Amino acid sequence: MLLIQFSLGCFLIIVTVVVHGVALDRLIFVLDRFNPYFARKIELISTKCIVMVVTILCVFLSHAVQIWIWAIFYLVLDVVPDLESALYFSTSAFTTVGFGDIYLEKNWRLLSSFEAANGFILFGWSTAFIFEVMNRAYAQSKL
Repeated sequence: MLLIQFSLGCFLIIVTVVVHGVALDRLIFVLDRFNPYFARKIELISTKCIVMVVTILCVFLSHAVQIWIWAIFYLVLDVVPDLESALYFSTSAFTTVGFGDIYLEKNWRLLSSFEAANGFILFGWSTAFIFEVMNRAYAQSKL
């Protein structure tokens, strides 16, 4: 059972890393393409603020998709009773909050550790990405 959990956990980590990588790649492409447009067209609202709001919203949505991937997987394995419980548990594990009011059976509990490590790494990647976007936004503007 340990090898199965390890294999499934690694597979889900690969899937979520690919999802996250594609999302951030597309986001930086869009920001690079439209940032000069925003800088010319929008004078009343800070371009930096718009860029950061869009960035943070897109990064959040990417994490939401990843949480849903884990939650659906838990439903498919039938280790949680319903969708709400799957989403709650997945969010708790992915964000490393780990409330402990819902937990997986002994045969599947290693997966929650994989999800927590996955979330921890992807949140770190997101933080670095947001910092880079902020650096670019401020470098392109007149402070």
